[in-house]
Amino acid sequence: MTAVLFDLDGTLLDTAPDLCRALNEVLAAHNMPLKTLAEVRPHATHGTRSLLTLGFGEGAFEQEDLRQAFWDAYLSDISAKTRLFEGVPQLLLALNKAGIAWGIVTNKVTHLTVAALPHFPELDACQALVCGDTLENRKPHPAPLLHAATLMGVDAKDCLYLGDALTDMQAARDAGMQGFVASWGYVDENYPSWPARSILTQPQDLADWCKITRSNI
Repeated sequence: MTAVLFDLDGTLLDTAPDLCRALNEVLAAHNMPLKTLAEVRPHATHGTRSLLTLGFGEGAFEQEDLRQAFWDAYLSDISAKTRLFEGVPQLLLALNKAGIAWGIVTNKVTHLTVAALPHFPELDACQALVCGDTLENRKPHPAPLLHAATLMGVDAKDCLYLGDALTDMQAARDAGMQGFVASWGYVDENYPSWPARSILTQPQDLADWCKITRSNI
């Protein structure tokens, strides 16, 4: 193993509170019932389409005014309550110290991703960033993961991929990578049956798979 790839929302960053705020701002503007964080959380990993469908029903994502209103609301205070999950800073520091390359492959669109990342300097060492609109295909298609491996100059078979959605594990499997479930994220109740190499209970567990000594953590 020479490299690690991460999903973003629900794996590195707990973005659900700010996504919930943005959705509720748009719902309020349309006199629609607001959603609780508990309702929003399972949809956070699936992005704008899933969130707007939760709030407005099928077809909401195709309405440009709703989509843009949600993005505007989210961008207005994108990091107000978003945080790195506990243990993530220590894991990234350990990877950096051990000289293990790492990158991010997310289905979040580029303009939202690049707006969020500067608020978290721990993510500055990211060596490859592939977003949901970087390529023609997005996860669960393996192309984004393979593209990230190419950007880092490593073979796909030497990469691990950590994510919190079934689509993450499907993409990892089809890319020839080992997939690991971030069970602290926005997983649903079916995650034990996903096609993953292992289910991790905390970010530090990945260090053991990467054979990083505890002195680096």
